Amino acid sequence: MTATPTRTTSALILALLLGATPLTQAAGAPAKAAKKVAAKADYEGEYVNFAEWKEVAQFLDDMVRKHQFERPALEALLAKVRYVETTIQLMKPAPPGKPKNWQAYRQRFVEPVRIDAGVQFWNDNADALARAESVYGVPADIIVGIIGVETVYGRNTGRFRVLDALTTLAFAYPDTPTRGARMAFFRGELESALLFARQSNIDPLTLLGSYAGAVGLPQFMPSSILQHAVDFDGDGRVDLRGSAADAIGSVANFLVRHGWQRDLARPFAYPATVSPARAWEGYIGQGLEAKHTQDELAGAGVGSDAPLPGGIMFGLVDLQNGAEATEYWLATANFFAITQYNRSYFYAMSVLDLGRAVRLARGG
Repeated sequence: MTATPTRTTSALILALLLGATPLTQAAGAPAKAAKKVAAKADYEGEYVNFAEWKEVAQFLDDMVRKHQFERPALEALLAKVRYVETTIQLMKPAPPGKPKNWQAYRQRFVEPVRIDAGVQFWNDNADALARAESVYGVPADIIVGIIGVETVYGRNTGRFRVLDALTTLAFAYPDTPTRGARMAFFRGELESALLFARQSNIDPLTLLGSYAGAVGLPQFMPSSILQHAVDFDGDGRVDLRGSAADAIGSVANFLVRHGWQRDLARPFAYPATVSPARAWEGYIGQGLEAKHTQDELAGAGVGSDAPLPGGIMFGLVDLQNGAEATEYWLATANFFAITQYNRSYFYAMSVLDLGRAVRLARGG
């Protein structure tokens, strides 16, 4: 079908998306005004009539059928959505280049600016961090590490309109071997973004985030907001952009729901030694979980100079260092809980190291 762009206002679009009386019409009690959030992207984007695309039309049909959205409102909203070529380019695989280098990666995140900002964030939000540790069992430094790596404590939350990014990626993802799966993923995230905006009574066009559609201090994708975000400041709504407390509680809740163990002793990863025989190679890349006993790993030639706690499982992690020697670590379940936030060993280790650096800088 063809949808013609209209002059429908954002307020009218929002009212129709909510299934409420349009704000321009008084019928009984006045409709609740949407929260006004300044939204200014750092790009213009390209107008394309997304509603003319067959796959988009099917998506709109699904939103009406599954979630009772108003079709005219979705079409009017889509007329305001822009195609963003930058998101396409950023999603393309990097060309072959230098080998992975853990120490170079670490230096990007465990550095003075981020550590100083982390100390300030911790000081400003000490009560919320202590409460999150009490409620969820996730130490403050882990939460501080994640928010620091993600956005430098809210300094870099992204200047893309989430609907622009998600719509572009959901229907025009670059030609890669995983294109079909990635498009399905981003269509699911677009669906979640619209549901979250309706649930929160906000204009979906005011949602700003990363080029991939991640939102707020902790960079939650919209589906994670719906599933794992919490109102930790008790004001009756989830706000990962403006409430540090909500971001703190939501990060802790996410980790618990992805395997964080309250009673697991520190540290969450131990430096490992590996034998020249290399029988241990089969234990690399065995999924993001701790599932091997010390005896299993020792039998393959994996040990540690640090004393290991008994009765827990480990996974063998390799951190490549370019031309230098690879580092090996024995990681526990809590290390792998962090990898559910970002499926990267480098990421999880950076979170641990940044959190530790901030804790030490505070004198903890």
